[in-house]
Amino acid sequence: MSFLYPRLLTEQARPLFEEYRQLTVPELVGRIAVSHESSVYVATGGDRVSAARLQELRAGVVDLAKRAGFPDNSDRARNADFDIRLAALLHTEMGMVPAEAASRDVWAALALVLLPDVAFWRYPQPPKDRVLGTDLTRHVFGRLWWRAQLVHSSGDPEPYGALAILGEAAFDQIYARRAALGGSPHMVRAILRVWKDLDLAGLNERETLRDFLKRLLRLAPFVLFDGIEERALDNELRTVAQESVNAQRPAANNVTTAEQDPTRKTVALGSRTTSAQQGEPPMPRNTLETPLRSRRFRSVEICAGAGAQALGLERAGFDPVLLIDSKADACFTIDLNRPHWDVICMDVVHFDPSVRPETQGIDLISGGLPRVKSSATVGRAEDTEERAVLRAAIKLVSDIKPKAVILENVPDLVESSGFAVDRSWIETKLGEAGYRWSWRVLNAAAFGVPQNRSSGFLIALKEPYFSQFSWPEPDGLPAPTVGQILGPSMSGHGWPGAERWIKGADRVAPALVGGSDRRGGADLGPTGSKNAWASLGVNGNSLGDEPPDSSFPATGQPKLTVEQAATIQAIPEDWRFFGGKTSRYRQIGHAMPPPLATVVGQAVAAALRS
Repeated sequence: MSFLYPRLLTEQARPLFEEYRQLTVPELVGRIAVSHESSVYVATGGDRVSAARLQELRAGVVDLAKRAGFPDNSDRARNADFDIRLAALLHTEMGMVPAEAASRDVWAALALVLLPDVAFWRYPQPPKDRVLGTDLTRHVFGRLWWRAQLVHSSGDPEPYGALAILGEAAFDQIYARRAALGGSPHMVRAILRVWKDLDLAGLNERETLRDFLKRLLRLAPFVLFDGIEERALDNELRTVAQESVNAQRPAANNVTTAEQDPTRKTVALGSRTTSAQQGEPPMPRNTLETPLRSRRFRSVEICAGAGAQALGLERAGFDPVLLIDSKADACFTIDLNRPHWDVICMDVVHFDPSVRPETQGIDLISGGLPRVKSSATVGRAEDTEERAVLRAAIKLVSDIKPKAVILENVPDLVESSGFAVDRSWIETKLGEAGYRWSWRVLNAAAFGVPQNRSSGFLIALKEPYFSQFSWPEPDGLPAPTVGQILGPSMSGHGWPGAERWIKGADRVAPALVGGSDRRGGADLGPTGSKNAWASLGVNGNSLGDEPPDSSFPATGQPKLTVEQAATIQAIPEDWRFFGGKTSRYRQIGHAMPPPLATVVGQAVAAALRS
């Protein structure tokens, strides 16, 4: 039998979380309850879990916690054992179906109402995702239920035995790729079966696992993993895993692999092998070909999104040693297009550079940060996360100390008096870290992008590089119009109104608006933006699935497709986006046009080379 669990919605959970972070574990004991006045249940069929069952669940969790040192002590080894045992207990005793377990509000209620003392003991002063469930891969309890769900094997004498094969960080590498790998129990169990039998002596386990997963990601577009019988899947994965092991061993370096030769991509499917020449990274549209200088630079990209800024900087001579983003779909988009790039899916606020030694000695930290609001919104919920990321970015610069920094945000951060306090704080911190800086607003349309999109930039460099830096200047050429850039796709399906539409769409586009994850769907933004699109003959109320065809009215207003939105952003046609329509559009709408990243990157690279 499955049960429905009480849910604590964000509006009620957030204040409790902020309050409980200030309390001690003994004080939290007084807040324990089996129900909360603000709890709700999903309006579907099913039996609500009883108070008696919740009390039994709490007793079982507390018993496991006491074995691990609760409430006064804990250590890493005992915490790891506690997590494994708790994962099995939650999955066995909660009687929950995956649809119920996918709700962040269920896990927020468990952590804040039934088990607040255990939650805040396991993660003292936790970030919000550990308790509120904003990312279930990190929730103190939710992540464990899902881990057990993925590895559970009912026919095995130890149905949860696979939980002990990988630690949390390693398992998160799998789950971060859940759209193609980590969301399939069939696939996860196969990965774990193969992994535990590998000979990893003398190898860096984390690096080998990362290589293994990247090779599997390359197969994902071509193979239906869930359609392969268990033994055959194990054999396929064993072959791929051994390739990763060989690639990590110096003695095997005489074997050409896709990692060693980035111009060649090899996909093994049983006894068949197909190869594709990748060649140079694709040129962003509307960017003139420029020769890559012999000297290239190493970078870390934060808030990487779908990789558009990193793509532009790649053309300018920067190779990322690490990219960080908190959205799984965006991370998977980068994996699809640059499988040799190292991407970690986490909030940069929680990133500790000391665990990634390759970030030391880099040349550049870059990032397109979430849009901060003016000082009038300081303290409001919509501002808290964005400013936390901004502070984390500046701290990361101070910790890593690259030669150069490129941060992009709203133009007001550069120009508005409402952000004077923010600019002063940033400049103080950069000065203390030994940097000189410059602010500038650049419009992408001035650099060949068919979009009136202004971005605020902060460039910071150490001396002697800063003295050699100068901002890129527009070349004076007009950007393509919407009609010119979208004309081929609008006319390609026989739409009788295409020629008229192309002539009417005779200006650059307004800025694409990616929208907030907190609200809205896949449309072209607020009323003002939609009106601007309407003047270009585009219906901005939603996105289309296909360009207009012969049956579309000649005088009608077509909707943009996701692919056309990417064209407006000057993102290469072969750059693939992962996720549903809304997710893909948001990745595009939030991106920096690669040509703009390229010209800014070239200016920084010129200063570093000089």
